[in-house]
Amino acid sequence: MKNIYWISALAMLALPMTAQAQSTAEDTQPAGAPSAPAITVSGAATIASDYRFRGVSQSDQQMAVQAGITVAHESGFYVGTWASNLAGWGTFGGANMELDLIGGYKAKLSDHATLDVGITWYVYPGGADKTDFAEPYAKLSGTAGPASLTAGVAYAPRQEALGKWYNGGASAAAGTYDNPGAKDDNLYLWGDGALAIAGTPLTAKAHIGHSSGQNGLGPNATAVSPTGEYWDWSLGADATWKNLTLNVSYIGTDISNREAAYLRPSFSKGQDGTGNIAGGTAVVSLTAAF
Repeated sequence: MKNIYWISALAMLALPMTAQAQSTAEDTQPAGAPSAPAITVSGAATIASDYRFRGVSQSDQQMAVQAGITVAHESGFYVGTWASNLAGWGTFGGANMELDLIGGYKAKLSDHATLDVGITWYVYPGGADKTDFAEPYAKLSGTAGPASLTAGVAYAPRQEALGKWYNGGASAAAGTYDNPGAKDDNLYLWGDGALAIAGTPLTAKAHIGHSSGQNGLGPNATAVSPTGEYWDWSLGADATWKNLTLNVSYIGTDISNREAAYLRPSFSKGQDGTGNIAGGTAVVSLTAAF
């Protein structure tokens, strides 16, 4: 619960800071300069060799098609949605699609720092209602020349979708709940870094994250933090041309085969009890922004 209070405090602190930043921007705007539109719409479509969510494959190590759109107001408030196909472990409640509904508020703290607070509602159309869950988040971003850094926290309060309904894969395979109706929470901390390489269309990128939640399987034999606690990371680069971005990254976690053994067959490619869907792999994606 401390994390919820912390996120709420950040949101309240952001309001006066944003008002001050907007006032400063209005005072320094050149006379006669065209005004920015009150509402902006942006989006992107991506095709990727694998959909990795916090290091774990949600598309059964197969290709994923994804798209999202965001509508932002000059005040800092925004709403958006994002979707991807799913397979194997990622199919919460039998759904083959993830639909994220997002709402938040961005506050410009200075010319080089931005605070972003909001909430994501993870929806799995066609799946069981108890697999949908909400996750508030807060992230602070800063830039220094060609470099940018982001630190973030996402905390999902106690919900059935995050509960330990199955102690392990054997119970799930038998279809016997160990703890029906159980609820749990989940905490994710992460940091991202990017560095534009001068004179090239390349940007080097790095990510590290830590998940902490229940160490079992949820109501539909999946979990956000399957082993209870683990690290994920990635190293890669973007190559940008006009509105197209090609990304190549190596993504991995510290979830070993031994640690994941009790989750099988759910936690495996094709859910056949073999392979590690959280093992290190190269992921290639192509994104078109609009």
